Amino acid sequence: MSTPTAEVYRIDWLPGTDVLHGVCHCGAERTAEDPVELWQWMLAHPSGHHPAVPSEDQPTGHREEPRS
Repeated sequence: MSTPTAEVYRIDWLPGTDVLHGVCHCGAERTAEDPVELWQWMLAHPSGHHPAVPSEDQPTGHREEPRS
């Protein structure tokens, strides 16, 4: 049996596209059309993960949503 962790992985679908947006528990983000590719990238942490550096006007843990 595996031990539970507090790591959270999130994959969102970008409406109107075939694109998925993934966010790793470390804050790194990536987009892809293939869900398998995105999960492999997430589960390979930390290989290929470069957490986004938050700007002064964007609090940590938040991403800017597209404006309509």
